[in-house]
Amino acid sequence: MESFEKIKADILNRLRTELPKNLFYHCPEHTEDVLQAAEWIAAKEGVSGEDLLLLKVAALFHDTGFLIVHRGHEEHSCMVARDTLPGYGFNKEQIDHICELIMATKLPQTPKDKLGEILCDADLDYLGRDDFFPIGNTLYDEMIDYRFLKDDKEWNRLQLKFLENHKYFTKTSIESRTAIKQKHLDKIKEIVASYEREGN
Repeated sequence: MESFEKIKADILNRLRTELPKNLFYHCPEHTEDVLQAAEWIAAKEGVSGEDLLLLKVAALFHDTGFLIVHRGHEEHSCMVARDTLPGYGFNKEQIDHICELIMATKLPQTPKDKLGEILCDADLDYLGRDDFFPIGNTLYDEMIDYRFLKDDKEWNRLQLKFLENHKYFTKTSIESRTAIKQKHLDKIKEIVASYEREGN
């Protein structure tokens, strides 16, 4: 089996060279961020060995479907993984598990095991971090560019609903991210309340 560093270099290179340039949020930096968060949560949760490798590979591949489509990218990420990973020495059982982890990140998130919970939490780790607003702005720009949104009011109402419904799965993320996420939710509540007062 190829080393993880080789797989990582190859996939990040593909993302950097082949992704559409208007993916301001679903960009190579997001994949690196999710990988880093997954490794951090996994260390705290005591995940190691082959499980850790499968988790890291799933984090690398989870948004590769954007190389093909925007909507329904998770299924296409699995297609990319199934096409690519045998060449790195992964067997069918391992690839099936990696694809299960990728599909768990599809909203609403549906993890089936501990690794799925870690990847789901890593994918939305920024919700409970101090860089929430700058990262959120890149998603706003992407959604505006793809015409999924019309303005910032629609965006903040969408964020409010999303944050109210979101829950972290792992003990690590619940303990380390929930309080800051709540602060962001409170701030967005204030912003949306100001629209109501102004009749917008």
